[in-house]
Amino acid sequence: INERLDVLKVYRPYHESDHVLNIAFNHLAIGTRLEHLELLRNDAVYLDAIGASRIPDPTTAGDFCRRFSSEQINALMDVFNETRVKVWRQQPASFFKEAVIDADGTMIETNGECKEGMDINYKGEWGYNALVLSLANTGEPLSIVNRPGSRPSQEHAAHEFDKAIELCKAAGFKSVRLRGDTAFSQTEHLDRWHDAGATFVFGIQACHAYLDIAEQLPPEAWKTLKRPSKGNSEAKRRARPTKVKRQVVRDRGYKDIRPVLESVAEFVHQLTGWQQLLRMEFTPFGRAMIAIPTQIVKTGRRILYCVLAWTPWLQTFFRLLDQLNRPLRC
Repeated sequence: INERLDVLKVYRPYHESDHVLNIAFNHLAIGTRLEHLELLRNDAVYLDAIGASRIPDPTTAGDFCRRFSSEQINALMDVFNETRVKVWRQQPASFFKEAVIDADGTMIETNGECKEGMDINYKGEWGYNALVLSLANTGEPLSIVNRPGSRPSQEHAAHEFDKAIELCKAAGFKSVRLRGDTAFSQTEHLDRWHDAGATFVFGIQACHAYLDIAEQLPPEAWKTLKRPSKGNSEAKRRARPTKVKRQVVRDRGYKDIRPVLESVAEFVHQLTGWQQLLRMEFTPFGRAMIAIPTQIVKTGRRILYCVLAWTPWLQTFFRLLDQLNRPLRC
């Protein structure tokens, strides 16, 4: 941490690693805010337990946190993940069979009025909508991206998925599986993740195209979905108590709607990322794929094209370049 971070200008006497460890120990000691450090720094038993004569006070810890830039936060997470790989290498070979990476947006509410970057979401909640990617095998957070509360769940997820795939592959996992809800099924990235050797299980919105396909499937294409039973065998032998809620619903004359069975079917479907591009009129197509702000740098032997702005179609643009650079199949 001290080698990769350059947050503090003067060390009197704490280094960056001291502050990071101090905040981590605060959470382990059931502290939920930096103010709780004041209790710990006056607790002789706690100081003896961690082998320290003193720790930073809440004001000093807060000043340390405010000095961070987004680049330094990413550098700190990279240090954590590099250390995490060393810990993973101590695991048995079965641990590296498959890495399952989950992504989700988590709303973190705040009552403050001066919190920089906070915003209101569609539920009327003020705070931050943090993107969290975690390794489901162990529950470890691989990356956290803080965003205003109004931002969609999938924002920045593709970039973080790319980093997580690279991390798990470098660690020695034989396969990587990505998981997320409907917000994370970004069709323009699926081919790239497939090419990187990753599989994925994403929900997808029930749009008219998918509903039409499902309704046109023949009856023999559907199979009954069998879910694993819950609980252990001992619990099955015990008598189940009476469901009071169901009886109250019936006594009051409400409808008691319950699923009878669940069916599942498979079908081949062309992803819509390229389809949207092919259906564009020329003006939006030109803005998406042609009028890209670019700086041209001429060197001695080559010309460099530096893209200066981000658009949602850049990933598709670069994939198209990769395809064009490949030999023809004819």
